Amino acid sequence: MGYPKKLLADDEVIVYELRPHWRALVAPAFVFLLSIAVGTYLLAVFGTGDEVWTSAVRWIVGLAMLFSLVVWVLRPFAFWWTTQYVFTDHRIIVRTGLIARKGRDMPLSRVNDVSFEHGMVERFLNCGTLIVESAGTQGQLVIRSVPNIEQIQRDIYRLHDEDDDRRRRRSDEPDPERGPGRQAPAPRPSED
Repeated sequence: MGYPKKLLADDEVIVYELRPHWRALVAPAFVFLLSIAVGTYLLAVFGTGDEVWTSAVRWIVGLAMLFSLVVWVLRPFAFWWTTQYVFTDHRIIVRTGLIARKGRDMPLSRVNDVSFEHGMVERFLNCGTLIVESAGTQGQLVIRSVPNIEQIQRDIYRLHDEDDDRRRRRSDEPDPERGPGRQAPAPRPSED
């Protein structure tokens, strides 16, 4: 998979680099097997012989199989393959799409709340939907089918606290241009 390191800040470290949970591929795999079975059956029953209509049946069955494979198998697989959830020590990054890419970043400094939802099956599979509330104008970041959802939620809180501490320490460091112990001059009152 590999999120490009050139897109990270100099001091930014990737903590998690994930794809959607494998359960997103269960339905496409089932459709694939079902279309192969149904197509093979239809070709065996109706596609034998030299009549003109058997040739038409072969074409219709073949096109129906191709359509079902593209729409219900290849498209979901391509979405799964090209979707990345990247959690760094500075931000949350979501990227989707093969040709037309769509992305969203949320700095950890903007995170207000992190929650998750998972139903009975998702709980059994240890995945779910992550909901990250932002202090910015973008609102919520909803990430579906996240593996290991509870651990990810806890780690986002931990990363948020570490990012907050790092930014606080950085603001407390003396400015090397002003020398040690010297603060920036106070703003002058306006003479209006």
